[in-house]
Amino acid sequence: QLQLVESGGGLVQPGGSLRLSCQGSGSMFDYHGIGWFRQAPGKAREGVSSINKYGNTYYTDSVKGRFTISRDSAKKTVYLQMISLKPEDTAVYYCAAGVYADGLGSSSYTYWGQGTQVTVSS
Repeated sequence: QLQLVESGGGLVQPGGSLRLSCQGSGSMFDYHGIGWFRQAPGKAREGVSSINKYGNTYYTDSVKGRFTISRDSAKKTVYLQMISLKPEDTAVYYCAAGVYADGLGSSSYTYWGQGTQVTVSS
C-alpha cells in the first residue's frame, strides 16, 4: 500500500516556473513507476510525465523541453520541474504509482494522490 502526497502547486505568471513534489510512503516506493497526470476543467485527464522503476522517463509532446521529472529514492520523492509555463498548463496535477507502470497510460497506475492546483495566469 502506498500513499502519495503532492505539493508545490500555485499561481504563476506565464513564463514562470514551479516544482511539484510527490512524497511517497511505504517501503515499496522504489519498486513503483511514478507518473504525473493533469486534468483541466472540462477536459480529460492526460499523462504529463513518468519515470519507471528503472529510471526511464517519458513526456507528453506538449511539455518536452519544459518539464523534467526526477526521483530521489532516499527521500521517497518524485519531482516535476516545470519551466516556461503556459496558460494551457493550468490544471490539477496528480501523481500516481504502479508496480508495472511504464509510460503515460493511466491504467497501469494503482495509487493516486489528491492533486495540487497549478494556475498559470497573468
